[in-house]
Amino acid sequence: MIDFKEVLAKSISKEIDLSLDRIKENIEVPKDSLMGDFAFPCFVLAKELKQNPALIASNLKQKLEMNEELKEYVETIETVGGFLNFKLNNNLIIRELINEFDLKKENYGKSTSNNNKTVVIDYSSPNIAKEFHIGHLKNTIIGHSLYNVYKFLGYNTIGINHLGDYGTQFAKLIEGYKRWENEYDFSKEPISKMADMYVRINRLCEEDENVLEECRNTFKKLEEGDSYCVQIWHKFKDLSVKEFNEIYNLLGIKFDSMNGEAFYSDKMQEVIDILNKNNKLTESQGAKVVDLSDKGIETPCIIQKANGSSIYATRDLAAILYRVRTYDFDKCLYVVGIEQSLHFKQIFEVAKYLDIDKKYTDGLEHVSYGMIRLPEGKMSSRKGNFVTAKSLINETLDSVNEIMKERDLENKEKIAMQIALSAIIFNNLSDNRVKDSVFNLEQALNFNGETGPYLQYMCVRAKSVLENANYVPNVEKVDIEEINNAESIQIVK
Repeated sequence: MIDFKEVLAKSISKEIDLSLDRIKENIEVPKDSLMGDFAFPCFVLAKELKQNPALIASNLKQKLEMNEELKEYVETIETVGGFLNFKLNNNLIIRELINEFDLKKENYGKSTSNNNKTVVIDYSSPNIAKEFHIGHLKNTIIGHSLYNVYKFLGYNTIGINHLGDYGTQFAKLIEGYKRWENEYDFSKEPISKMADMYVRINRLCEEDENVLEECRNTFKKLEEGDSYCVQIWHKFKDLSVKEFNEIYNLLGIKFDSMNGEAFYSDKMQEVIDILNKNNKLTESQGAKVVDLSDKGIETPCIIQKANGSSIYATRDLAAILYRVRTYDFDKCLYVVGIEQSLHFKQIFEVAKYLDIDKKYTDGLEHVSYGMIRLPEGKMSSRKGNFVTAKSLINETLDSVNEIMKERDLENKEKIAMQIALSAIIFNNLSDNRVKDSVFNLEQALNFNGETGPYLQYMCVRAKSVLENANYVPNVEKVDIEEINNAESIQIVK
């Protein structure tokens, strides 16, 4: 494919004393397509040439119009104020596009320029022993879309499911299990049973401070490797992952790593040792913290609690060290809700004190997204008021089956599931990512307008048109002038 920007930059560089790279970085696409396909602002030359930008543009236009080689690529050159506007040769663009499609087919637009770069994407990351709800679904869909995009752009892409499998909440579940083990049958719908147990133990903790203190002590035992606590923890994790995988399989998602928080339990001491060595740890009410006030962050980052147990910030910092050494990444993206913005500001700053290269800390990025709320307010796993991903998928599937019941189709079940999943995926990606949204089931299942099912319908219709036309002919057999009209050119460009 011709790099038209490169062609323009080389032609301009022959006429002015400015580096090719400087010219390329200043060539832009006009907001109004009627002004042209590319524009070069001559303001960047005004100071050096001591001339009015409009005059520079006019002189440059005259010189470029005498360039016979450029005429093959450019139809017109116009000056508007201090800008030099270029309209490209539409016939050439169309011919190039068809040739490129013919050559690359489904790989059209795929890049190889990032083949030596690695991006790590931390996404999904549900907590074990809790229901996979629609908030996790949004996280998973955004994260996997990024995974697909970066892979298509040529990156070595690493998808990590940083499972929430550590922390005080699991101590609470262990305490609940001690009390009510005989009341629950975990052979059926185990996460639902664990979620119910979690709600119960939280209520008890709110009512009795002693129970909460027992839970904290239980977590300390878990960190120290108490055999009973570890056994129950493994039971919860295995049951949870098995159920999570049912949803991942439906969505066609496979992770490159399922290392959760617990994986870093023996790697946290190094974080503490490095911070100690660099004199970054201070004591606050018995806890060890890093003061970040000089970075404009008033809340200190807790590294170790007063009772000696760790916190998720410590595990995230240990994970950064591990990912630097294991993946040598260029970017490390964290797809996590916007309510965790302070947490990521803290750990990204603290990571700068871990004796790792600046290129790694520069590559850390929080890809935030807005909260999903029910019409009656914020969801909470502690209170048990949320919509599970499984129930959403099943309800969407039921609605699709109702619409399709009169249609005689082969593979009806498979088609119904594809439509249901597209409705859910599109709904999660079509909203403004960083704004809160109220989950509306009726809107998610809308089969008209800008929805996943309508996009699928248009794809099927386009395929049908291509089949009837015996697909796209060889470029030599195409009458380019028939395509060179305003509507077609808009699509082509």
